[in-house]
Amino acid sequence: MTALLALAGVRAGYGPIEALRGIDLTVEEGEIVALVGANGAGKSTLLMTICGVVRARAGSIAFAGRDIAQAPIDRIVSYGISQVPESRRIFARMTVDENLRLGARVADRAHFADDVDRVHGLFPILKERAGQRAGTLSGGEQQMLAIGRALMARPRLLLLDEPSLGLAPLIARRILEVTREINRAGTTVLLVEQNAYQALKIAHRGYVIANGAIALSGSGGELLANPDVQSAYLEGGALR
Repeated sequence: MTALLALAGVRAGYGPIEALRGIDLTVEEGEIVALVGANGAGKSTLLMTICGVVRARAGSIAFAGRDIAQAPIDRIVSYGISQVPESRRIFARMTVDENLRLGARVADRAHFADDVDRVHGLFPILKERAGQRAGTLSGGEQQMLAIGRALMARPRLLLLDEPSLGLAPLIARRILEVTREINRAGTTVLLVEQNAYQALKIAHRGYVIANGAIALSGSGGELLANPDVQSAYLEGGALR
């Protein structure tokens, strides 16, 4: 069976700096795949390369059997990939509702009301804040909006970059619970997450990236039980 997303030998970087050094990674339809690693390991660069924000210098990126390595960003979105970036990048001066409408630009307008209802079901606070400027939301609410906006595009693959970063533990856990709910509803997820324990706990499979290369891979449970992963990423209460 062909993977929904398949990277082979992908290299990418910034100027003379090579941030990705021959990445091989697959995501099957219906999975949550976690990508964990230290700061600066290349996690965010990998997501941005999939989306076309950073261009692959070598290797192949296939989505649903289609080569997207050099495709325009808007076309990649139209194929069914949505990203929630680490910095959220909501439109602060626009209302919550306007942000959701922007997310729906590539989707079938006939489904707009249903898609808004879905987002409101996942994040009821966004319905209450519909007319409020996005920049006045709390950090957790802004993260909910960023995820909701991405879902409005009806993606087959959702890329989540550090969704719990900077959030209170209770809100962070809720965001990861919603990630699982989104996946159970049929959306495939590639998750970059600072909390390696929680990410691998909900993931079907995972990859560990170090210095721009894949160091380890396996099921979420296998990586959680791996002594090297435990010592490098899972020690300390803050990670649990």
